Amino acid sequence: MVSFPNAKINLGLNVVSRRDDGYHNLETLFVPIFQLYDVLEIVESSKTSLQIFGIEIDGEIENNLIIRALRLLQKDFQLPELSCFLKKNIPTGAGLGGGSADAAFMLKMLNEKFELKITQENLENYASKLGADCPFFVRNRTSFAQGTGNILSDITVSLQGKYIVLAKPNIHVSTADAYSKIEPKKWEIPLENALKFPIEEWKNVIFNDFEKNVFLQHPQLAEIKQQMYDFGATYASMSGSGATVFGIFDQKPDVNFEGMFVFETEL
Repeated sequence: MVSFPNAKINLGLNVVSRRDDGYHNLETLFVPIFQLYDVLEIVESSKTSLQIFGIEIDGEIENNLIIRALRLLQKDFQLPELSCFLKKNIPTGAGLGGGSADAAFMLKMLNEKFELKITQENLENYASKLGADCPFFVRNRTSFAQGTGNILSDITVSLQGKYIVLAKPNIHVSTADAYSKIEPKKWEIPLENALKFPIEEWKNVIFNDFEKNVFLQHPQLAEIKQQMYDFGATYASMSGSGATVFGIFDQKPDVNFEGMFVFETEL
């Protein structure tokens, strides 16, 4: 069985408050990028394994979110061991949710292949045990997120016909480090209201709270964001805790970001 876990961007990211459990409450808009995706295949086997092609991923196999998703469901269901094959196209440490997507799609594949009949709500509950972004990839449609990113609701924000450019230099941003420097605070105009403004006004009302500190540590990311506007972007921002910066354009742009991962597509 084969699936195609896709990327996402965060359109706005407000870290609202720090929780007693050490996590943070936030508000963000998750937007799926279907045109940028990994390829994940699973085959029944006598021993579980994971072979990764494309972009390299460090770490032990059992710590990979794909295998953790399998082990999570094996606690509640009698599932066989599997040979897993991942063609990694989504950059890691990029704020694009590639690892979370792989985990969520693994859960969905297991549910379908072995007819487990897990509801979407329960799949999202399983996914939340793997990572804050994982529940979003279970439903995989534009969603307004609250809590740690696990409380999802539908929202109408159309980017149809727009072009998006993703640019990621060879920089890794630690999510834990990014959160450690954040000062939680509610925006004067809540994100859900700011999204109703014309897109031409978003740069004045929609922000990513991580940018301030991450840009200080990695000035190149701030330069990329400014370049997006110089190339004609209507809106530009860092995605998640970085290190990808995206620009949204009205027309197909003529951009030039040398020496880094660049992805361009119509939404």
